Amino acid sequence: MALSEFQLIREYFAAGAGRDASVRLGIGDDCAILAPPPGELVMSLDTLVAGVHFPLDTAAADIGHKALAVNLSDLAAMGARPQWFMLGLTLPEVNESWLRGFCDGMFTLAQQFQISLIGGDTTRGPLNIGVQISGVVPAGQALRRDGAQVGDDIYVSGQPGWAAAGLQIVQQRLQLDDAQLRARCLQALNRPQPRLALGQALRGLATSAIDVSDGLAADLGHILEASGVGAVIEWDFLPVEVLRAAIGEQAYALALHGGDDYELCFTAPSQLRVELEDLFEQFDCGARRIGHIESEPGLRVRRDGAISPYQMKGYEHFVG
Repeated sequence: MALSEFQLIREYFAAGAGRDASVRLGIGDDCAILAPPPGELVMSLDTLVAGVHFPLDTAAADIGHKALAVNLSDLAAMGARPQWFMLGLTLPEVNESWLRGFCDGMFTLAQQFQISLIGGDTTRGPLNIGVQISGVVPAGQALRRDGAQVGDDIYVSGQPGWAAAGLQIVQQRLQLDDAQLRARCLQALNRPQPRLALGQALRGLATSAIDVSDGLAADLGHILEASGVGAVIEWDFLPVEVLRAAIGEQAYALALHGGDDYELCFTAPSQLRVELEDLFEQFDCGARRIGHIESEPGLRVRRDGAISPYQMKGYEHFVG
């Protein structure tokens, strides 16, 4: 006998929701009741659509992990500490095996970052997952996109391009002979690791930040537009050595335009380089300086000593 909507909620979501002292009333009523801790609330919402944000045959546990991870990455970009999330889940049918996997992936990550599911909605239809997330940041200390200053260094964490390579592997558009690298690219695609600790450590140091979801060039472009500045990327500074050794020059396109990385791109004053290098080593985040902010609008690249304009393109849902 198929589960009803309310049985599904009780069995799969209420049982694993978790709760801290700030949750006065969680799943099971018309609304949640919360007692927000001191600071400013930071909120975001992302929707994942089957066949758009993940291949249709993606493992349920990977979908659950990613649905929460992409939202946690937004909080990381603001320097916030995660607190609560809500889930809107549209299912074509009640598949209990799929639900167990989905909840395992989602709640394992929720427990890692001590964030509570406080409510949501389930309905029938094509597979869609919407997560609304809330976090807390000390008053006036949130990282934003609009603070980059002329002379700032530009940094990016991790290995941009690996997730895009993972997608091309799944789509059979890319063949990697290195089995270990292949597995790491698929892990980057299916199990992104939000840089929450790095984001919180950057409060008071970074002048601007954004998470890289639509491609490094495009997301850096959002910082430039919001801050009213331009930038130069040093081609030789981009963290593509491992991928380039495997697939050649294509590594640069994947790193700059591929998206789905959920790494942090941020700016900071050049006098903080030593302090930041120590910070990066502490968090083992692979962050690297890749360029600097200039007053002239637009994005440029320095390659082989020559500077040329560079297109800030990335993934867009409504552009063919």
